[in-house]
Amino acid sequence: MSQRYQGGFITASYNGLKVPNAPTIGTAAVGNTSASVTFTAPTNVGGGAITGYTVISSPGSITGTGTSSPITVSGLTNGTAYTFTVVATNAYGTGPASAASNSVTPSLVVDYLVVAGGGGGAGGTGNGGVGGGGGGGYRTATGFAVASGTALTVTVGAGGAAGSGQYGDAGSNSVFSTITSAGGGGGRKASSYDGNGGSGGGGYEGNAGGSGNTPSTSPSQGNNGGSSVSQSGGSGGGGGGAVGQNASGENGGAGGAGGFSTITGFSENYAGGGGGSAQNNGVDRIGGAGGTGGGGAGGATAGGVATNGTAGTANTGGGGGGSRATAGAGGSGVVIISSSVAAASTTGSPTVTTSGGNTIYTFNSSGSITF
Repeated sequence: MSQRYQGGFITASYNGLKVPNAPTIGTAAVGNTSASVTFTAPTNVGGGAITGYTVISSPGSITGTGTSSPITVSGLTNGTAYTFTVVATNAYGTGPASAASNSVTPSLVVDYLVVAGGGGGAGGTGNGGVGGGGGGGYRTATGFAVASGTALTVTVGAGGAAGSGQYGDAGSNSVFSTITSAGGGGGRKASSYDGNGGSGGGGYEGNAGGSGNTPSTSPSQGNNGGSSVSQSGGSGGGGGGAVGQNASGENGGAGGAGGFSTITGFSENYAGGGGGSAQNNGVDRIGGAGGTGGGGAGGATAGGVATNGTAGTANTGGGGGGSRATAGAGGSGVVIISSSVAAASTTGSPTVTTSGGNTIYTFNSSGSITF
């Protein structure tokens, strides 16, 4: 015959003087329909070594077992708040329960990459170089909690238009739910006189390019373009991972490299800055290379004729290359979401792939996703 008590049922082998004391509760941390609970073993293990622990949820009395901390409890309901207690068992039975843990609410968590549209390169007439557009803002993180049944907005920012005068246009912001990444700044040329090439900024609040070369500290920003001097070639726009390069003599400066992500299952670069143009003074010069991650190359000069800048690659947030002929437009952005659980529905026709047990949604145009 058995009798129920707090920790379970009293069995024939039960000895209240020899069961373990209560463990000391630690903290509970949640995932998707689960929680991981930490605890410390009791100092008094009773009449024999502890053979296992049981974590018990409230509400629901859903259990998880193991021989050490932490223990995961699965089968919980997302959106429901839970606390947990822990009991220890030895050969004489199960001891009393610990105090309750902190209250936690399981939820689905996803990884994301949000890259904004790149800035357009500057264009213009005359001899001096012009700057390449900045790469789009770049944000990525893991463990972002999403609510079940709620449609989450996905906005894919457009690339900025190429400049026909002193400034290229800034790229547009990209958005996933509450996460916003700012569009890359447009490339520019200094307004004071024709020969001074300006730099493409790198994505803070969609503003035009800055002239400094100090890296940004915000994950929503790209970096500044390289600075420029009188009668130089144009400077490269900042990328999502590095500043743009200063112009080297009359050649164009390279765009800053973008950041990289493995969210799709392999490493890819995004948000490279556009290259600056060469000085057009009748001498053959080299345009700046686009930054790794979709940045467009700046225009060169050959035989006294300026060549066109290259557009930033679509859906990378790459900046457009500057040119004294036709500058390159910025590349559009991209939003990528990786989840261990397939979405209930999407709009905007994302590309769906799988990697490492996760389903990956790549949005090349705006839409929504609901889990």
